[in-house]
Amino acid sequence: MKHEIDIKFNSISEVKDFVDIVAGFNFDIDLESGRYVIDAKSIMGIFSLDLNKPIKMAAYTDDATELIKAISDFI
Repeated sequence: MKHEIDIKFNSISEVKDFVDIVAGFNFDIDLESGRYVIDAKSIMGIFSLDLNKPIKMAAYTDDATELIKAISDFI
């Protein structure tokens, strides 16, 4: 099941914190910005996106409750 939510980063340190959090989950998480889709666990991939706009996050899992709680600062 695909869960989608918009997220926003306000600083470089927030990107690092986000990657540290999502790396702990054992399912695929993508970030989509325009026509680009990158692995949310890739800090270099995230920096290739336009961070001035909200980014759509897609988590591929049956239950995203814990993930959403963990990343609430970025929603």
